[in-house]
Amino acid sequence: MAVRGLKEKQATKDKRLWRSSSERGDISRNMLLSFLALCCGGAAVLYGLYSWLIPAAVQYNAWWALLWHDAIVERALNTLTRSTRPQRLLRAVQKKAIKGDPQSVISTIDYFCRHSEWAMNVGDEKGVILDSVVCEVSPSTALELGTYCGYSTVRIARLLPPGTKLITLEFNPDYAAVARQIIEYSGLQDKICLVEGASGDLIPKMQELFGIKTFDFVFLDHWKDRYLPDIKLLEECQLLRKGSILLADNVICPGTPDYLEYVRNSPRYESKYFKSHLEYTKVEDGLEKSVFLG
Repeated sequence: MAVRGLKEKQATKDKRLWRSSSERGDISRNMLLSFLALCCGGAAVLYGLYSWLIPAAVQYNAWWALLWHDAIVERALNTLTRSTRPQRLLRAVQKKAIKGDPQSVISTIDYFCRHSEWAMNVGDEKGVILDSVVCEVSPSTALELGTYCGYSTVRIARLLPPGTKLITLEFNPDYAAVARQIIEYSGLQDKICLVEGASGDLIPKMQELFGIKTFDFVFLDHWKDRYLPDIKLLEECQLLRKGSILLADNVICPGTPDYLEYVRNSPRYESKYFKSHLEYTKVEDGLEKSVFLG
């Protein structure tokens, strides 16, 4: 009887230990499930903030839009992908655009910038204004200051009359390397001459390097603090003729107040502002078209 009683007590004790262990296991599983649910919920919230809420919120504020897209998202993606924004844009073109089709290249970049990652191209909305001015001028000589990845370069070159070559200047060699590949992919390499270097150094050499006497059309889309010094340099080097057209991007955002004051008040220019939006946002921006009067 004593042995039987001891066995029953041991069995009861084992049941209690098993029940306690089972309860602890249930608690651990519940805690793990709660933790996973919390992680999933947090990830969903972060994804919503990253992909929808914050991009929508910064659409209407210039400072926040540039901070978010250029300072936060670009740096984060550069770290995560171990690549640069221009390289990611190039891969999108090579993967989705039709080789030899400039319009396909332009459309692919616009789609990438609206749905994947913002980039500082002139963009589709202001691009229509750029197209109309290029078609209006129909230049025989054209200059672009600031190539970046080649979006506006391709956009301009595809509309140039036969025999016209677009000279485009880019200071950043990494941007220039990507731009060359995008230009070649578009099939317009024979209409474009991309030169690496500072605009202030290269503008005085236009006649020496290319035999250019004057430019019919100049598109400004490089460092904003270089707009005014560079058009004054174009004047000094006599690279503008009566009727030459200057078209400047981003005159409101980030803004070029000294340039606008000059072209709008100088008797040497007749200027017109084309209101639009900063590329791929709702922030006000625009293009300034200035006719050189001599």
